[in-house]
Amino acid sequence: MSSLPHLFDLTGRRAVVTGCRRGIGLAMAEALAEAGADIIGVSAQMEADGSEVERRVTGHGRSFAAHRVDFADRQAVSHFAARVEADHGPIDILINNAGTIARHPAAEFPDEDWDRLIEVNLSSQFVLSRELGKRMVERGQGKIVFTASLLSFQGGVLVPAYTATKSAIAGLTKALANEWASSGVCVNAITPGYIATDNTQALRDDQTRSAAILDRIPAGRWGRPDDLAGATVFLASRASDYVHGAVLPVDGGWLGR
Repeated sequence: MSSLPHLFDLTGRRAVVTGCRRGIGLAMAEALAEAGADIIGVSAQMEADGSEVERRVTGHGRSFAAHRVDFADRQAVSHFAARVEADHGPIDILINNAGTIARHPAAEFPDEDWDRLIEVNLSSQFVLSRELGKRMVERGQGKIVFTASLLSFQGGVLVPAYTATKSAIAGLTKALANEWASSGVCVNAITPGYIATDNTQALRDDQTRSAAILDRIPAGRWGRPDDLAGATVFLASRASDYVHGAVLPVDGGWLGR
């Protein structure tokens, strides 16, 4: 039987991490690098060099390659997906974390925001998963991890498009797992709770709303991006080889309340 440290060792693995320039994606990329993986970082505003994520990854002795991709542009996503293995070699791990949010009352929600969120949060993630996943299937191994949301399970307020996309991500996770598990490809998702990032800044700035959120979290605090590190390494490593189609909450106990 393998030792536990060996099961979590990602040395020699190559990971694509989308939306890794800040917040949760940055923490995920650093965690994978600390476990031994080389990182291909992708973000809509990624710096060619000198980024914080590059500094952190290389600080753990791993290589980092930066790619700027607009996830609202289907052609740009498809081009990246078609080229990434030719440029960097086989991809062992795909972290589908890129995402965006827009807040409006449902009765006033603009079509352009709806379309943008569907493209960024769902369609681009399917395209990347399809293109990199089919190569993983051919090789007989691979790990795909989506970033879902508490709103994969709940309705939320003023975020109908975000809720729709994150609910779809939970379903897509299970659908791909059903097809690819027998080929050695693990597809799972992490469900972050209320994490202190740019996406939740408006909620944290609203004293009434923030207090109500904190009152419901059994852990008694907002999450930090690095709270996702352990789950990310677990789902990217050999330790999760028999885990398929899971949507794993990392939420301070919110969903159990």
